[in-house]
Amino acid sequence: MANDTKRMSRPLALAVAVAAGLLTPLAVTPFVAAAAPPAPDCVEHFQSWRYTEVHNGCADTVSVTVEYANGQWAPCRVVEPGGRVTFAGYGTNGNYVTGLRACDPVLVTTGRA
Repeated sequence: MANDTKRMSRPLALAVAVAAGLLTPLAVTPFVAAAAPPAPDCVEHFQSWRYTEVHNGCADTVSVTVEYANGQWAPCRVVEPGGRVTFAGYGTNGNYVTGLRACDPVLVTTGRA
């Protein structure tokens, strides 16, 4: 009987897991995009349901993040002049990109050793 008191019903376990999944993005979303300035005008994006491609048309390296309609967090990415990076697209729920933001390159990993 001791094991029965420690077990959670499946519907309750499912409800807890769903609630945790919904709250996790709120807990880990950094307070960067709201205070960050817009990306330079020479940085442009093209989006589809699957991917958002960002192109740096500037003469300098830039660090950018994508701002989504639902507030979804996107990692800060470093883009070399003429370079391109890929972020998540708008998906089947229509979570469109509302803008590009500059971000702090000190907090960015470029993937180079």
